[in-house]
Amino acid sequence: MDGIRDRGGSGLAFEVLDPAPVGVAVTRGPEHRLVYTNAMYRSQFGGRQIGASLREAFPDFVQRHYGLLFDQVHETGEPVVLTAAPASTTGQDGAERFFTASLSRIVFEPGEYGVLVVAMEVTEQITAAQRVQTIADERSRILRRYQSLMRVSAQIVWVAGPGGEVTEPSPSWERVTGQPWEEFRGQGWLQMVHPDDRAATLASWAAAVRDVTDVWEHVYRLRTADGSYRHFEERAVPIRENGVVVEWVGSSSDIEERWQEQRCQRLLDRAAVAIADLTSLEQMLGALAAVIVPELADGCGVHLITDLTGAADGGTPFVVERVATATAPGLPRLPPYSEEHLMPENAFVSAARRRRPIVRKFPAGRPPPDLAPSGSQAWMAANGANSVLLLPVVVDGAVPAMVTVVACGDRPPIGQADITLLSQMFDHAHDALTSAIRFQRTQQIALALQHSLLADPPHLPDVRIVARYRASPAAAEVGGDWYDSFVLPDGATAVAIGDVAGHDLGAAVAMSQLRNMLRALAIDRREPPGEILTRLNVAMESLSKDVTATCVLARVETCPTGYRLKYAVAGHPPPLLVTPEGTGRFLEGAANPLLGFPHDQACVSAMEFLPPGGTLLLYTDGLVERAGEHLDRGLDRLRELAESLAGEPVERFCDHLLSGLPVTGLDDIAVIAVRLPINQNK
Repeated sequence: MDGIRDRGGSGLAFEVLDPAPVGVAVTRGPEHRLVYTNAMYRSQFGGRQIGASLREAFPDFVQRHYGLLFDQVHETGEPVVLTAAPASTTGQDGAERFFTASLSRIVFEPGEYGVLVVAMEVTEQITAAQRVQTIADERSRILRRYQSLMRVSAQIVWVAGPGGEVTEPSPSWERVTGQPWEEFRGQGWLQMVHPDDRAATLASWAAAVRDVTDVWEHVYRLRTADGSYRHFEERAVPIRENGVVVEWVGSSSDIEERWQEQRCQRLLDRAAVAIADLTSLEQMLGALAAVIVPELADGCGVHLITDLTGAADGGTPFVVERVATATAPGLPRLPPYSEEHLMPENAFVSAARRRRPIVRKFPAGRPPPDLAPSGSQAWMAANGANSVLLLPVVVDGAVPAMVTVVACGDRPPIGQADITLLSQMFDHAHDALTSAIRFQRTQQIALALQHSLLADPPHLPDVRIVARYRASPAAAEVGGDWYDSFVLPDGATAVAIGDVAGHDLGAAVAMSQLRNMLRALAIDRREPPGEILTRLNVAMESLSKDVTATCVLARVETCPTGYRLKYAVAGHPPPLLVTPEGTGRFLEGAANPLLGFPHDQACVSAMEFLPPGGTLLLYTDGLVERAGEHLDRGLDRLRELAESLAGEPVERFCDHLLSGLPVTGLDDIAVIAVRLPINQNK
């Protein structure tokens, strides 16, 4: 630049710089007197007096900040470049302005120098950069504060990219879950989410990222460092720059206690609604079981209890009737009805007698013996149960029912919090259950009396005999349905079933008398069943003249080809014979009139050969009769269901019949089934 001269020296006119798009100014001499400014410079810095020194033209800012630089360039000839330097003037809004400028020495005369100033305003660029940096600094400051806060709480803070993948390490995540950064990054965090919640969580997060939700909120179960799962609430917001999402910042808060409290209240409310319009104890307890599963457990069974002990030695078993079941999706459901007799050493009986819940935890699928009724015990073993709660339903000091609650598979074993919640549920239902249980208590007394009048079938080496009695839920008195089975002196097995008209104590007394007379006649007289029923009809004249009854008497005896059946039917629904292949037919060859009226002729008998592995079923009319419906429809339903159950163990065969047929509930039901052995080589 030392080659530049003014018009008087080299002939260069500064006016040629007037249209330049940058600001240009020229000073002369060591006092730096202003000799030229172009239009852009004047627009940038305002009009300045030509001939004034640097100190006079810019008395404050330039002289204070840049005077030494002008001196340096004038004396040494070395140019100086200023980048984003603040200027002495502010904009119309009062904001500071910035320029990039160069200072170069020029020659006016030999030995006389000046300084050429070329300036470009960069205020807009500098302001934008400062704004971005301010946002970044503020975000970093807030994030550091938030992370510091999270370190002293149970919460987690995390950062994800615009596509939803975790992009920064989270010490709090690793502290809570034990998952290191290498496994946490990207989508690795999903591995810590409960498997049952993983798909829903991923779908919710993907939707939030796709739609750029203002606030994403989601609750899921997170596996913590100790291996347990706790409920966490996720909250995340998008961070935008110039309207574009650059990342997501989120937090994970442990809400396990709040979630448990909300769940407790929600379940109590659901339970109250479920039983509000119900009246029978079975319906109420069944509705509560449906509330318990799958929210609290994977399986639930409700059993009504009849204590037949009556003595301190406890030698006589409990009668437990399963009346309702519920299972989680994907698990097989037990039939709603079954009946079993349990001995005192069973934990089920112990819980009922002590009126306290019992919890047992065990390896998956390996429940200890004598923990529950055999049906429940087998279900637990087959479905990977890891714990069971036996919860007595205590009302007014009595235990009319027991609730069995089972956890399976990956569900955590039943704990104290579950017991507390379930106890609260039944406590809240106390008032609704009270009237139903008082009726049930009366029915239990009647049922205990009924069972005392009915003998257990004999245990035979080859033939299996199972009986079931189900009292009418609508009646509180003993009824006239009965069954019996015993071994005759000649080695044959007698099987009988009957129904005395009426449903009161008188019917029960007549039933007991009739059963005892039939047993005595059958044992004393080795005659065909028809002749025994004829003698029984004559003997009934000694009872009240108003007593009428139906009956089936059968003899199961061996023969050269296996087993055969001799039977007679007096006014009763016909026996049903089902082959092991699933073909059923009713035995209608020995029909006789109702008992209790004089007969002109003796009752007839019939004979049938029994197929190996076949099932003979005797039953009372409560199993097949429905008001306003022809009896044949009920018989067809029974045959079809029995055919489908031909391959089931005879105990399940009976239980499924009682739970699978649409009965009215207005009559008692008695069934007795005889299962023949497959191998009948005699």
